[in-house]
Amino acid sequence: MKLTEYQPTGQLRPFIKAYRIIESDNEIINRVVPNTSFALAFRFKGQITYLDTNNQQTLPSATFSGLRKTVRLINYAPKTAALIVLFSETGASAFFKPPIFSLFEESVSLDNFFHHSEISSVSDRLAETEKFEDMIILIEKFLCSKLLNDKPDYLVQEAVNRIHSSCGSIRISKLADDLCISQDAFEKRFRKVVGSSAKQFSGIVRMNEIINKSPSLESLSTIALDHGFYDQPHFNKEFKLFTGLTPTAFFGAASYW
Repeated sequence: MKLTEYQPTGQLRPFIKAYRIIESDNEIINRVVPNTSFALAFRFKGQITYLDTNNQQTLPSATFSGLRKTVRLINYAPKTAALIVLFSETGASAFFKPPIFSLFEESVSLDNFFHHSEISSVSDRLAETEKFEDMIILIEKFLCSKLLNDKPDYLVQEAVNRIHSSCGSIRISKLADDLCISQDAFEKRFRKVVGSSAKQFSGIVRMNEIINKSPSLESLSTIALDHGFYDQPHFNKEFKLFTGLTPTAFFGAASYW
């Protein structure tokens, strides 16, 4: 699998974290662990399938995915390629009218939000475009046409920053108090902008912080306790939901992004 990354330009910088073009010459199963970005995927070659314990589902050519707390296994058929839009943590809500928190743990066809003919046109044009740079120009033009709100919510952005600074271990009641807003009002505002509850978001940040440390198995118990897990069984259960593997298997051999 080959991954090429591009940065957003102009007015999209506050809302888009990055664009990724994924190419797979051979069939591969990619382990996608939860992260803090909504993702929009345009498949312009081949076939992509979502695998779970009960069945497999072929994903549409344009798929919009919400935040998750569980791993996804994505099968790329041979000669498959897709362009992924990774939104900033407060960016996706600027483009979509429906409440995006309803997409937690969900991936849906983009034509649930925009006209099918428009999505098909973008997908067809991507398939006909040879240069990746021209694909990015095409996608940015599409995204700019869908931008509904170009004014960031600075309170929610500050909350996101503080959750990251605490490695996901901050108490939500304290966070709301520190931002001078009631917890109920804060939660509603956070869900509307970020697409998850503050507690769910903190949990994703916390587990990613642990994974990014690439800890040795000997130090894992200490690191888990430092990040708020009250015992090893609790951590192991959450870790397996998050990655699909035990810590031993994941750190030993997992390939993921």
